[in-house]
Amino acid sequence: MSVNRTELVAAIADKASLTKVQADAALSALQDVLVTSLSKGETVKVTGLLSVERVERAARTGRNPRTGEEIQIPAGYGVKISAGSVLKSAVGK
Repeated sequence: MSVNRTELVAAIADKASLTKVQADAALSALQDVLVTSLSKGETVKVTGLLSVERVERAARTGRNPRTGEEIQIPAGYGVKISAGSVLKSAVGK
């Protein structure tokens, strides 16, 4: 089971006593802050909840799963999300 954006907006609106429009605006703002910060190489931390950071990936040799041919994968960036203590304890119950 998963929660889609519409369901998440409705839950935020209910929990925070906001309209769905306000909750959607807040969620969009969070998305913008994450994208902007990560593109600058900054880490975003919400203490106890989560930490999101940009990580470098070195160039490496991979293998095409269809042909078995070796391919060169260029260096790039990825995103690492770490759960905080609140999330860890919620999942552990």
